[in-house]
Amino acid sequence: MKKIVLIACCKSKGPTIARARDLYIGSLFKYSLQYAETLRQDKIFILSAKYYLLDLERMIEPYEMTLNAFSVEERKEWGVRVIEQLSEITSLTQDKFTILAGQKYINPLREFMTYIDEPLMSLRYGERLKFLKSKLGFN
Repeated sequence: MKKIVLIACCKSKGPTIARARDLYIGSLFKYSLQYAETLRQDKIFILSAKYYLLDLERMIEPYEMTLNAFSVEERKEWGVRVIEQLSEITSLTQDKFTILAGQKYINPLREFMTYIDEPLMSLRYGERLKFLKSKLGFN
């Protein structure tokens, strides 16, 4: 069983092409990535509204797109694409997934995964930051 961490992208991005891990500059993303790196994981991916599933090292250009603006049907389609990508590199029924995101990112994926942990799911933005900071030892 592999342990996979999925992190939601964010609105705040750097101005030029960069590795995915460096392009997203929002606080929630940065703390989520730091927290993900403390977990005993095999791989970390970013959930991107535009690029679907992103490897941390992939070079990408800045963009303006968010799942918050997607219709329910568009989010379902996005989820299917992410699941297709994940199924090529992980086992959706045997691997354990930790998703550091809100419901708009988690809901389109949940039904396809057997083992899923959603520590930020029911938390609002400020509560997510507080949770992550406490896990990282920032008070």
